[in-house]
Amino acid sequence: MPGVVRIDARGMRCPWPAVRLARALRDGATIVEILADDPQAPTELAAVAAASGAEMKIVLDQNSPSFVVTCL
Repeated sequence: MPGVVRIDARGMRCPWPAVRLARALRDGATIVEILADDPQAPTELAAVAAASGAEMKIVLDQNSPSFVVTCL
């Protein structure tokens, strides 16, 4: 599944957004865009990205933050 993967994890509580990110990275995604509204999501997603050697950026909009994880 290489390429861009989009994950809508709104309404999911951690660790589920991080588990879905880890699965996408393990399956070969190079860019993962995640919508997550759990307050713990930034911390947990950043930890998964760092453990995978990926970079994470937070994109803020009016509805909810999204996170873009890019494999280096």
